[in-house]
Amino acid sequence: MHFVGQRLWYYATSMQSLKLIQQTVADCTKCRRLMSYRQAIAREKVKRFREWEYWGRPVPGFGDAKARLFVVGLAPAAHGGNRTGRVFTGDRSGDWLYEALYTFGFANQPTSVHKEDGLMLHRCYVAAAVRCAPPANKPTKDEFDACRSYLEEELRLLTTVTVIVALGKIAFDEYLRTCQAMGFDRVTPRPKFSHGAKYRLPWGVTLLGSYHPSQQNTFTGTLTRPMFHQIFRRARALANKKD
Repeated sequence: MHFVGQRLWYYATSMQSLKLIQQTVADCTKCRRLMSYRQAIAREKVKRFREWEYWGRPVPGFGDAKARLFVVGLAPAAHGGNRTGRVFTGDRSGDWLYEALYTFGFANQPTSVHKEDGLMLHRCYVAAAVRCAPPANKPTKDEFDACRSYLEEELRLLTTVTVIVALGKIAFDEYLRTCQAMGFDRVTPRPKFSHGAKYRLPWGVTLLGSYHPSQQNTFTGTLTRPMFHQIFRRARALANKKD
């Protein structure tokens, strides 16, 4: 098969496989506590979103099958992704994330409001360690374990990824656990999370740590827009490097 034809075939195959994972995630019923919580939130809603028909299901990853950048967060927000059906969409964290992705060339628009708003990611994929909104934003160990296979499968399929941005310490640590589950060697000494942390990992990717763009961090000034942009400026430079 001609090289260009091979690439097109592989891209189409990856797209189909990612769609299968996304549908599997959306239909997942592994965790009874999370099922009960997300469904209750979808029924009860909040006043400002009373007119919305909530998604109320696990939230799949989203992005480009040719991604060079993989962004991983903790879990969907109860009235964000759990409402809209797209990861990091419909809340203030998503406002920060997609504005940064747009600024540095990874998205075609700076906002993410709902699943049909025209947003497209370029050379970027976004996902969460846990795919359902958890009570108090705190998944249990068993819930992390149950969801890990989805992150594994995405990482296996997205073979062009060279940069990981982990939003928050929990996502940072969970990415490393997932890599161990995939059979990669344990890194010694183990990478430690901090905002701006950068680790070149033996399996050929660079892991960047960032504070999560939660309201708790952005309202208090723990994370500022220039701090957040610096992470994605670095991610763009790394993603643009030739292998």
